[in-house]
Amino acid sequence: MCDVFTTHRLAGNQLAVFVDAGGLSTDEMQALARETNLSETTFIVRRDASVERERGVLVRIFTTEEELPFAGHPTLGTATVIRALFPEWANAERVVLDLKAGRVPVAFHRSGGIERGVMTQPRPVFGRTHKPEELAPLLGLAVEDLHAELLPQTVSTGLPFCVVPLRSVEALTRLRVDGHRANEYLARVAAEDADGPHAKFFYVIAEEGAHAWRSRMQFYNGEDPATGSAAGCATAYLAARGVLAEGAELHLRQGIEMRRPSDIYSSFQRNDATVSEVRVGGSTVLVAEGRFFLD
Repeated sequence: MCDVFTTHRLAGNQLAVFVDAGGLSTDEMQALARETNLSETTFIVRRDASVERERGVLVRIFTTEEELPFAGHPTLGTATVIRALFPEWANAERVVLDLKAGRVPVAFHRSGGIERGVMTQPRPVFGRTHKPEELAPLLGLAVEDLHAELLPQTVSTGLPFCVVPLRSVEALTRLRVDGHRANEYLARVAAEDADGPHAKFFYVIAEEGAHAWRSRMQFYNGEDPATGSAAGCATAYLAARGVLAEGAELHLRQGIEMRRPSDIYSSFQRNDATVSEVRVGGSTVLVAEGRFFLD
């Protein structure tokens, strides 16, 4: 197990990694993800060394409810575990994960004694914008709490989220997502917009300083302390709207209200006027090792 997007144990976002899952069925993986009861659990399926060098290390990502094509903190955390536990990947500068969403590279570098992994997420896809007056009741907020100039928008950098900027950090602390109504709204929007992308969750952000934003992501009946995939969506959103300058590093702080503070760092590149690449990174610390008995 490890904690992701933090340099301190018992902070950040928890992740369970099964390091040799080739003998497990999909149903067993899903059952084990329910057993760990974390936001995500990953399963490494080893392949021949030549295949891993060419195509990357095969990894499957599960929530307690379903398998995901991509997710941020599981990608970063699993790449860190691979470097730590697999001799052939020890201290590798770059680990490529072969996910349902495609090959995702994670590069590692050390600065000031702190090691950070940085993943290049899939190319951004921008979906529909949303009316603040429709979203505010779903978030437990007033319409005035939502940013007047930055309209909510669905964005995907591998996993779609509806990015919702607020006017203030104070408003962010009052966020209370109505899960049932939110799910109904997002399902209705998905049915109306067949081309997608289709968000299942809201990623709510508020500026707290130069290139510094706070964020929250409430889901099901809980909250996520760090959401790397959503951070990529927020980065692409802010870049596309001219809020974030190219070359600048965005610092997103999440998990504050949960007492699991997380630090997510991101940047982007443009190709002409289009946001072509988003990179999201942070640190990971190993917390525990153990065994599960299935027989």
